[in-house]
Amino acid sequence: MRPIQMVDTKTQYHKIKSQVDNAVMEVMESSAFINGKAVQDFAADLSTYLSIKHTIACANGTDALQIAMMALDLQPGDEVITPSFTYIATTEVIALLRLTPVFVEVDPGSFCMDPADLERAITPRTKAIVPVHLYGQAAPMQEIMSIAKKHGLYVIEDNAQAIGCDYTFPGGSKKKTGTIGHIGTTSFYPSKNLGAFGDGGAIFTADDALAEKMRMIANHGQSKRYYHDVVGCNSRLDTVQAAILVIKLKHLDEYIAARRKAADFYDRAFANNKRIKVPFRAGYSHHVFHQYTLVIDGPEDPVKYRDGLNRFLADNKIPSMIYYPVPGHKQKMFDNVSVVSRPMPVTDWLTQRVISLPMHTELDEEQLKFITDKVTEYTSG
Repeated sequence: MRPIQMVDTKTQYHKIKSQVDNAVMEVMESSAFINGKAVQDFAADLSTYLSIKHTIACANGTDALQIAMMALDLQPGDEVITPSFTYIATTEVIALLRLTPVFVEVDPGSFCMDPADLERAITPRTKAIVPVHLYGQAAPMQEIMSIAKKHGLYVIEDNAQAIGCDYTFPGGSKKKTGTIGHIGTTSFYPSKNLGAFGDGGAIFTADDALAEKMRMIANHGQSKRYYHDVVGCNSRLDTVQAAILVIKLKHLDEYIAARRKAADFYDRAFANNKRIKVPFRAGYSHHVFHQYTLVIDGPEDPVKYRDGLNRFLADNKIPSMIYYPVPGHKQKMFDNVSVVSRPMPVTDWLTQRVISLPMHTELDEEQLKFITDKVTEYTSG
């Protein structure tokens, strides 16, 4: 059996090695390392894939969130609502811009923003909502967009973990996550479903004025060279990474299918295990499984039991991760930052019980069987 990786980018690369190597060498020969042709090609290809008018490539997913918020002219003290149960970048950017993070609960099944708690959190100072499509599952965007429209709020989708996911509206129409709100953002960190060989990110919008402003902000606030109309930053996707992403985008649906196949194997293996709750698949969401995250409910202290499984798997050379052991509303970084938070029993419950198993495009049945056998061995004891 091949060694099991949490994310196997090397084997994935070898399957498209000649295409990627040729694309990188073309960039080397052109020497257009900044804003080269591949950057424009990738942005255009991604816009076509997502059926969105504007794609602005940038340096990483955190920058994408920052640029999006800067473009909305939010003022210090304005409140931005986001889940506590997510990676810290989502709320880090809110605090960095001297806005006020407002933490809300997630649904215990989907792990995504709870619309009822969202509505309870809205105040006269609320200006924006940042739903997170966590682990590859779409947030309930129909409800979120209705609430946003009712209260006149912006919606910025954090789509770093769910690119390629289809959201199905009640009438049957579909949109890709990241294209439903006013602005969408994503990351091309190597472990993502569409991962570069370094950092990268992108911003999406159908709004011409927002697109123009975000392009300016990402490029030092320039309307044209050396004419700086707004305060901006320097956030570029380099040409080498764009060339790689042009190739990998062509395989994205194939990669998603492979992840879903692995998730199906896990689901079947754990179907009758009373101590394991497999990932919920919402009817409105075509889950793309950036992570395969279990909720483990053992016979003893939940953290001790979950962490014991983590160690047991490591002893058997199976990597696993806890995404995320400390929610945003309990992070030390916010001790001296103005935040709004209430008791969050669902989020706290999840952080004590979640564990993510290996999930990537290169898992084979031998590996999957070994993983599921070991998880079953531990949870049957």
